Amino acid sequence: MSNTDFTLAIEDLSVSFDGFKAIDALTLYVDKNELRVIIGPNGAGKTTLLDLICGKTRASGGSIKFKNTELLGMAEYRRVRLGIGRKFQTPSIYENLSVFKNLEVSFPRGRSVFGALAFECDQSVSARIREVAEEIGLEDKLDTEAGLLSHGQKQWLEIGMLLMQNPELLMLDEPIAGMSAKERELTAELLERICKNRSVIVIEHDMDFVKRIAHKVTVMHQGKILAEGSMEQVQNHPKVIDVYLGH
Repeated sequence: MSNTDFTLAIEDLSVSFDGFKAIDALTLYVDKNELRVIIGPNGAGKTTLLDLICGKTRASGGSIKFKNTELLGMAEYRRVRLGIGRKFQTPSIYENLSVFKNLEVSFPRGRSVFGALAFECDQSVSARIREVAEEIGLEDKLDTEAGLLSHGQKQWLEIGMLLMQNPELLMLDEPIAGMSAKERELTAELLERICKNRSVIVIEHDMDFVKRIAHKVTVMHQGKILAEGSMEQVQNHPKVIDVYLGH
C-alpha cells in the first residue's frame, strides 16, 4: 500500500516545548474509514498529537499528510475546510439554541458574515440536519433547547455539529468521559455508524470501550508509539504491560 492511499500519513513528526520532546519522531498511518483508538498514560502526547493534526500546535519537524496534502504550515481553518473535524473534551454547543439551530449554524455555508446573511435554511440544509440528527440519535430532540439535553446527548450534538461539515477525518478526545453505561453503549454504536464513510481517531482511557470500538489500537508513551495492533495484541505486548503496570 503506498502512502497516498492513507487518509492520514504522519511521518517522523516531532514537537518540543522548552526542550522537552512532547512528540518524538512519530510515524502513524490511518486508513480510509478506519476507527483508530489512541491510548497511553497521561503525558504520553495523545492530545498534543491531535493539536498538531488540526493545527492548534506547530510541529518542529516531520510531515502530516491528509489525503496526500501536506498540512504542516497550513492554517487551522484551512485544515477544517479540507475535511478535518476535531472535538475537544468540553463540549462547545450553543446551550440556548435548539438542537436544530445548533446543527444549522454548523452547516459550512454559513461561515462568513456574508454567508450568514445570505444563509437560508433551504430544503437541502434541512434534509442534512435531519440526516445528521438521526445519525447521532437526536432526531426526536430537534426542537429541544441544547442546554436541556443530558451530558451524553450534548456530546452527541457536538459530534453532529462536526458531521454537518462532512469531515473525512474526525478526531474525538475522550468522548465518553462522564457518560452513563447506556450512553456509552449508544456512543459505541454512533461511532460505528459514522466511521462507515470517514476515518475516526479516538483518544480514550476506558479499556472496555476501546475493546468495543477499535479497529486498531495505537499505544503512545513519552511522545513515541510503543505498540500498535488489535486490542488483544496490544494488551499482551510486554512493553505495554510494563508501562501500564509501572504507572
